[in-house]
Amino acid sequence: MEQNKMGVMPINKLLISMSLPMMLSMIVQSLYNVVDSIFVAQLSENALTAVTLAFPVQNLMIAIQVGTGVGMNALLSRRLGENNYEKANNAASNGVFLSILHYLVILILGLTIVPFFFRSQTSNPEILAQGESYMRIIMIFSLGLFLQVIFEKLLQGTGKSVFSMWVQGSGAIINIILDPFFIFGWFGFPALGVTGAAVATVIGQTVAALIGVLLNYYKNDEIKLQYKNFRPHLETIKDIYVVGVPSSMMIAITSVTIFSMNKILLKFSPTAIAVFGVYFRLQSFAFMPIFGLNNGMIPIVAFNYGARNKERIKEAIRLSIIYAMIFMLICLAIFQFFPVTLLNLFNASPEMLEIGVPAMRIISISFLFAGFSIIVSTIFQAFGKGTFGLYVSFTRQVIVLIPLAYLFSLTGNVDTIWWSFPVSELVSALLCVYFLRVIFKKYVEPLPDEPIITNSL
Repeated sequence: MEQNKMGVMPINKLLISMSLPMMLSMIVQSLYNVVDSIFVAQLSENALTAVTLAFPVQNLMIAIQVGTGVGMNALLSRRLGENNYEKANNAASNGVFLSILHYLVILILGLTIVPFFFRSQTSNPEILAQGESYMRIIMIFSLGLFLQVIFEKLLQGTGKSVFSMWVQGSGAIINIILDPFFIFGWFGFPALGVTGAAVATVIGQTVAALIGVLLNYYKNDEIKLQYKNFRPHLETIKDIYVVGVPSSMMIAITSVTIFSMNKILLKFSPTAIAVFGVYFRLQSFAFMPIFGLNNGMIPIVAFNYGARNKERIKEAIRLSIIYAMIFMLICLAIFQFFPVTLLNLFNASPEMLEIGVPAMRIISISFLFAGFSIIVSTIFQAFGKGTFGLYVSFTRQVIVLIPLAYLFSLTGNVDTIWWSFPVSELVSALLCVYFLRVIFKKYVEPLPDEPIITNSL
């Protein structure tokens, strides 16, 4: 029988071939966040601040849905592996049901809590007006987001990664194209300002969702969604949430961090929040290739652990860490030498440059440790120990970063707050070293020196 490539192909070639498509997909997906902010920043600094204040809620929506998608995929893949297509279809149908249920919850919140959420952070009337308008549209018309993610995950779960890239990329590209039309009123379109950015976003998400529906209907032969006589299956929903909730929590913690940092920085000025918003979007964009590398590494490590191939596991981990750290060093150099150029992409004012230049240089020191921590946290998932990653993320952001940022803010110097980022990332890296040693001692080192023979599935 022909051997599976994950058991025989040279690790370096295998890792690159499996990671590159996901890297490109994630870069395109994250690009629209950066471009969105660049366009909004042309309006005013307050407009950028308004969008930054809304970001924790956007991130929370994504966290809920991505976690659900991960849980659904885990169950779907298991059922397909068992050749139990009826239960696989049931997993897919319940995943779609939960997506619609999540949207209804967000719809209700979007109609009720938006003013309270913004007034808990600022009293600036311009920021309030722009932020509330932006966030209402993002929440009330978020059905496209929830459906886009779940149908994209269905394609991933059945191995249709190229089609999944189409879904991801289409929404981002449409958003980027529509931004200037709705924000600035190009070619007779209404100039809606910050509201226009929200309109462009939900249109992109809705179109991507429709593409996801069509691709699953016409190209995804492994599953057939059950709409007629559909009934929620509680056991299936439980199985989805058992895996999905920890994944959601890891992403949702970031929302808590951003909200807390915004509250701390607002004591100094709205400009400090705008700087943090710029940094966070640039950082997210910089980290996307690492997340793509993660997606390529997980199946390699998991497959070779099943094949009991100790050396290939070690090689995959070693190369992943090396590539991640090399890329992070490149990003560190860019942030250290070109902070003014990066900030000027967002129409930076003199005050924004004064706060932003030291912020970019200080926070980016954390890149020295971040690449390692991101890769190692993913290794935990490959060995079924995702809770280790949750411990690391919670410790870094909630136990270390937020309290340190608050303590440093008491100095009255905004520059000292930024040092909480490299300190918390160092703590994260040390925790990752500890947990990685546990993984190696318990799972890797006991493996035999001679792997079993792995044939194609």
